[in-house]
Amino acid sequence: MTDARSRLAQLIRDNAVFFGDFTLTSGAKATYYIDLRKVSLDHRVAPLIGDVMVDLIAEIPDISAVGGLTMGADPIASAVLHRGVVAGKTYDAFVVRKEPKDHGRGKQVEGPDLEGKRVVVLEDTSTTGGSPLAAAKALEKVGAIVVAVAVVVDRNTGAREVIEAAGYQYVAALGLEELGLE
Repeated sequence: MTDARSRLAQLIRDNAVFFGDFTLTSGAKATYYIDLRKVSLDHRVAPLIGDVMVDLIAEIPDISAVGGLTMGADPIASAVLHRGVVAGKTYDAFVVRKEPKDHGRGKQVEGPDLEGKRVVVLEDTSTTGGSPLAAAKALEKVGAIVVAVAVVVDRNTGAREVIEAAGYQYVAALGLEELGLE
């Protein structure tokens, strides 16, 4: 594991893993919850998330933009946008609303024009794969070419299999083992 990934794993363990009785998006029960917003919106950790995620997607060719379903993907996309510039990348960012706006231009995908552009869908923590797939569907409606789904933490609860079965490459920066949860 790279030094950046090790530091990120430690910061997530220390600041974003909570123990108790929780209900996940899938409805499944869990004895821990990973709340990445506790770190993805932290000035000390967001740049590190950006660096790790930029490294994670570096081998995927010709990416124009990154983003995902609001709210979990928003700080991740912002971190990748900014840290990508430092790494010499020119990734734009986008936001996918859960539903199209009912006013203004009625858009569901906000940001630059993505028609014909190769994009990576980002997610903070992946459980079922539902959020990235919803984002991918909305992106494809506007003509984007979704080439991968990249998550900060994979909970190892079947999201990888669901996303790959839908035809997308799946990459994760960290798994439960790196967080001491397996």
